[in-house]
Amino acid sequence: MKKSLLPALRSKNYQLFFAGQGVSLIGTWMTQLATIWLVYDLTNSALMLGVVGFSSQIPSFFLAPFGGVFVDRFSRYRTLICTQILAMIQSLTLAVLALTGVIQVWHIIALSLFQGFINALDAPARQAFVPELVERREDLANAIAINSTMINGARLIGPAIGGLLIASVGTAYCFLIDGLSYIAVIAALLAMKVKPWKYVVTDGNPLQKVKEGFIYAFSFPPIRAILLLSALVSLMGLQNTILVPVIAEQVLKGGAETLGFLMAASGVGALTGGIYLATRQTILGIGKLIALAPAILGIGLIAFSFSRFLPLSLFTMLFVGLGTILQIAASNTFLQTIVEDDKRGRLMSLYTMSFLGMIPVGNLLGGALASRIGATNTLIIDGIVCILGSIIFSRQLPALRKIMLPIYEQKGIIKVQNG
Repeated sequence: MKKSLLPALRSKNYQLFFAGQGVSLIGTWMTQLATIWLVYDLTNSALMLGVVGFSSQIPSFFLAPFGGVFVDRFSRYRTLICTQILAMIQSLTLAVLALTGVIQVWHIIALSLFQGFINALDAPARQAFVPELVERREDLANAIAINSTMINGARLIGPAIGGLLIASVGTAYCFLIDGLSYIAVIAALLAMKVKPWKYVVTDGNPLQKVKEGFIYAFSFPPIRAILLLSALVSLMGLQNTILVPVIAEQVLKGGAETLGFLMAASGVGALTGGIYLATRQTILGIGKLIALAPAILGIGLIAFSFSRFLPLSLFTMLFVGLGTILQIAASNTFLQTIVEDDKRGRLMSLYTMSFLGMIPVGNLLGGALASRIGATNTLIIDGIVCILGSIIFSRQLPALRKIMLPIYEQKGIIKVQNG
């Protein structure tokens, strides 16, 4: 029997999820671009970009572990329907405020904070729901990789469309299109045939469950090393998302289209990495990728900070996107493959915390540093720290491999050698 290149797409529920999310994520990336452009337009402040970035993601840092306990106990399917409806309300509110011309920075901060609360539940629920969507267990790694490719395909298309829309009709219409795009996700979720959720009666209060999740993750060296590397990359490597508007305007002397092109170039790099991961047939060798990714990101950031020429800046952003997606998706695939099912929600919430939860702190730090030493110098520091993280993780890799070997054998990833 011929092996399918994208086996996860054989599952009907996963097809629906893929279609609905694909439409909505393009809207989400358009909104992200429109928000940072609108904030910079209203305030002309790198620090304020950091504050808005901080407010949209800080709830993930504090609430994601509790979100993980919630999605281990309750239906992930119903949770996702609720979070998507709330996210639609948030985007449409932003659209109404922008269309009526009354929008102020505090509105954006308040609505970003509300979106952050939604994400603290939505992100672990979405990550933990993916295994329920595939009919065959062996298709899971492919489903996770396709997911990352979809997110980054949207990262490519969304900002490119957003940049052109902002330049032609303004930011408000980006928010409106995003709000309406949630209809596609909600419709896709409602069309799924999902097995009834089996509620597992568990002892212990939510705090005990959070503690259990932390002990499970941090007492196992491979998981601990990956969570710490993800946190470092999110803290330093992803500050570029709020500093790119400053570079686009001050260094490259461009406007919203320039910003859209830079974000799209990062998306092309990310999409390339995502396609590569989606077509990999095995999890073996993923540790090398996780080790290499922050170095690619770091080199891309340093090169981007030195460029004063748009084509060269676009070329360097390819590596920023490639390094970012290899780090995020390869780590996610590894964690989802080895985690025990009853702890999946909690581990994915810790991953959300280490990845999404550190971005706001990085945004605040990046905004504050950029207002003191300039955006270009800040990006050079970010790049150096990512390269150092890559070197440290690479040195730990041989020891981590030895620990993983029996787990790979137990899960049938490696055939046990006889004799």
